[in-house]
Amino acid sequence: MTVVLILPALLPLLPAAAALAAPVRVTQYLTVGSGLAAFTLACALVPHAGRRDLHTGILRADALSAVFVLATAFVYAACAAHSIGYLRHDERARDFPRYARRFYLGFNLFAWSMLCAPLVDGLALLWVAVEVTTVVSALLVAVDNTEGATEAAWKYVLLASAGLGVALLATIFMYYAGSQALGQTYDLAFDPLMKAAAHLPPTAVRLSFVLAVLGFGTKAGLVPVHTWLPDAHAEAPTPVSAMLSGSLLAVSFYAVLRYYQIAATTLGPTFPRTVLLVFGIASLLLAALYLLDQHDIKRLLAYSSVEHMGILAIGVGFGAPIALAGVLLHVLAHAAAKGNAFMGAGALVRAYRTKEIHRLRGAAQVLPWSGPMFLAAILALSALPPFGIFRSEFQIVAGGLDSGQYGPAAVLVVLVTLAFLGLALAATRVVLTPAPASGAGLREPGEPSVWMVVPVVAGLLALLVLGLHPPTDLAHLLMRGATELGDRS
Repeated sequence: MTVVLILPALLPLLPAAAALAAPVRVTQYLTVGSGLAAFTLACALVPHAGRRDLHTGILRADALSAVFVLATAFVYAACAAHSIGYLRHDERARDFPRYARRFYLGFNLFAWSMLCAPLVDGLALLWVAVEVTTVVSALLVAVDNTEGATEAAWKYVLLASAGLGVALLATIFMYYAGSQALGQTYDLAFDPLMKAAAHLPPTAVRLSFVLAVLGFGTKAGLVPVHTWLPDAHAEAPTPVSAMLSGSLLAVSFYAVLRYYQIAATTLGPTFPRTVLLVFGIASLLLAALYLLDQHDIKRLLAYSSVEHMGILAIGVGFGAPIALAGVLLHVLAHAAAKGNAFMGAGALVRAYRTKEIHRLRGAAQVLPWSGPMFLAAILALSALPPFGIFRSEFQIVAGGLDSGQYGPAAVLVVLVTLAFLGLALAATRVVLTPAPASGAGLREPGEPSVWMVVPVVAGLLALLVLGLHPPTDLAHLLMRGATELGDRS
């Protein structure tokens, strides 16, 4: 029992310890070991968080936070393995040891901060943790030290900092609201706030929730505060892009959910659900349109991330228990699918030496494993069965119909179909059209590294498990998390 209670404390320690390793070879393999150990501990957390909350000092794990920890740990483990193969392309460069040390230091600290964010107990600590993710990830976006990467990092820092300034204002308003019921010296911990939520002043909570959606929504990539995302995801090293898209956006959305829980209890569910529906539909609409005309493969995947954050917001806006369970399943499935897609894109970029979609042809011939698996990842992102995103989106749509929101449910189906067309057209052209003629600057067919193949295989297996038959303990966790998000008014 003691070991179970300290699981929330052990999880963030692993990447923090890996960040301290010095020799590059040691750091590479220690990072992989840290990722696998973190994922193992996250899996061990699932059955316990599915039954009760775990508290360890300032850390707290409940069903909601455990879902996001599991998603982050999986992406961390997969990207840690992928990064070994990805960086081997640069090993002969003169400054590679220095570059690799900076990369792995930032990579492990990034994972540490994203594991801490869902585990800290309190809105103030949550804001601090999300702020730390911004600082570390911005440095990782710029780690390649190119003009495009530096510009993208500055844009990210400016917009994310502005968003987190708004989120800080949301935290202040929530502190004011809580002080009316809990006194002046409470610490914004979740449990006291939730117990007092029915007695908080509605105006302050309403304002705090809207500011939280705008502020943390900037980091989550919700329209109209998403504009940093395509540039940062396109310019960052591919393992970092996968972490940004598969984990960081979800962790930022987790912060929105914590404010949603309080707002739904204080105000009733109608107002916060309407706000999330508006932001979600706007995000999904813009992303679907942009996906139809993208020329950069990583920007294509970045706009897909905006699409899926919109789907999460719409799912919470529907409010039905099956939709909320679908949202949490979607967090896990999107993490696996988007991690796979970016890792596949990384293999393509290494093989073709370009990110321009019109120059990526015949990937099934050039990359006999990575090419077809990239197409499979795109089909999974597009919600084709039997992958996990099909199951999660089916539950979300079913929840919309169950709650009587037929119009938004129909809009969701239409826009997801439109996004599917954009993604599928680009991916099939890349993978299934004939390869360029030999001598066109393309190397011999074959995978750059087995390290770039194995994590994608693991991701596809995870997507199949989530789509066909999620484990019983995981299903209980998702249902308990949906209950925690449900209407408590």
